[in-house]
Amino acid sequence: MTASSQSDIDYAARARDVLGFSRWWQVAAAAVMMGLISPYQYVWSSIESPIARSLELDPTALGFVFTLFVIFQAGSQFPVGWYRDRHGPRRLTLLAGVLAGGGYVGLAYADQVWQLYLLYSLGAIGVGIVYTVAVNTALKWFPDRRGLTTGVGTMAFAGGSALFVPYVRANATVAGYPDVLRNMGILIGAGILVGAVVLRDPPTGWAGATGASADAEENPAEAPEEETDGGTTPAHARGKQYTWREMIRTWQFWLMYVMFVFASGAGLMLTAKVVSFAQNVELNAVTATAGATLLPLAGGVGRLVVGDISDRVDRERAMAISFTLCGLGLFAVVWFGVTQTSLGFLAAVVIATFFWSPQYTLFPSVVGDYYGQKHSSANYALLYSGKMWGGIFGGGVAGWLVTQTSWPTAFAVGGVLALVSGLGALLLREPED
Repeated sequence: MTASSQSDIDYAARARDVLGFSRWWQVAAAAVMMGLISPYQYVWSSIESPIARSLELDPTALGFVFTLFVIFQAGSQFPVGWYRDRHGPRRLTLLAGVLAGGGYVGLAYADQVWQLYLLYSLGAIGVGIVYTVAVNTALKWFPDRRGLTTGVGTMAFAGGSALFVPYVRANATVAGYPDVLRNMGILIGAGILVGAVVLRDPPTGWAGATGASADAEENPAEAPEEETDGGTTPAHARGKQYTWREMIRTWQFWLMYVMFVFASGAGLMLTAKVVSFAQNVELNAVTATAGATLLPLAGGVGRLVVGDISDRVDRERAMAISFTLCGLGLFAVVWFGVTQTSLGFLAAVVIATFFWSPQYTLFPSVVGDYYGQKHSSANYALLYSGKMWGGIFGGGVAGWLVTQTSWPTAFAVGGVLALVSGLGALLLREPED
């Protein structure tokens, strides 16, 4: 469907006819669930130490827990997305409530390290389910505002943890952490179960036109090609809905996959190691703590703001500018860190994170633009699997670079990766079939 014809459709009215209420309630439910699962990624560093002390473990013995989280959270999303596109979100979301809520409740009673690995991995699958369901709820119900609505959900994932951190930090003791985990697990599970009642997918073709266009959505292989003065109309503009098998046969997907790995690797390195970097360049403890505190806040706001802007401008250009500024921000982190300029360092952290974090808004929006909304859950989940490789760079590879070179060099390499991702965005254009 062309941009001009999209603008002529009253999606809000069509959605209200289907739902009986505003489609924004779908995004609100998704955002609440995203905020509830955020502690798995952003609060682990606060509970790691008391758990290690309680089980009399060296903290390094728990280092693999977060790696497992990234692997299972990202790796679960493709099968989850494939199932959701065919059977809807409700059963999956109910399962996510059990896994994500039960994972934290179980951690409160764990007394062996293998139990920590197992429970956090099961919880990570629940997080992966919620993440896939939430992001693609926006894509399916808001073809006209993909950037803004995916920004709302992913902002909640980045910023929701800010509501949990004070409670966790105040009770992060050997005696207090079991109650913290148990209470958060109950809240997470209950909130997701309520969200499962609200969420539903639109019927096939609800947002499209009637007649030939609707038939094309139902039978994309039979969609007629339209010739324009500039050549063949992009497949998505004709109503084609790509399956994941069709998507991976386009060069655009593989370029975006490399971009996703590079951008996520740069951002996850900053997220995981900002405190260690600050300490190793001898910035004071207050600066290191402030940097870690600003990260999720800057990331959450960046996802919303850049996502909304991308609905109003060329989305590929928004990606190029955003990732380029992220790379420049990482170079500034290195510069101000080495020169021990605290305010400059914090400003650079905010800039780098503000422009890195929107990747989780921009990429799903582009996938929806290029490949349609019908199979968007599976399609974006396949692209999102690149986070696993980005996590490996942000964790293990970045740590190896530090030992072989230095902290500034490792962070500069992350800046280069972000710049390459930004340059890659300049090559993107809609697939033509």
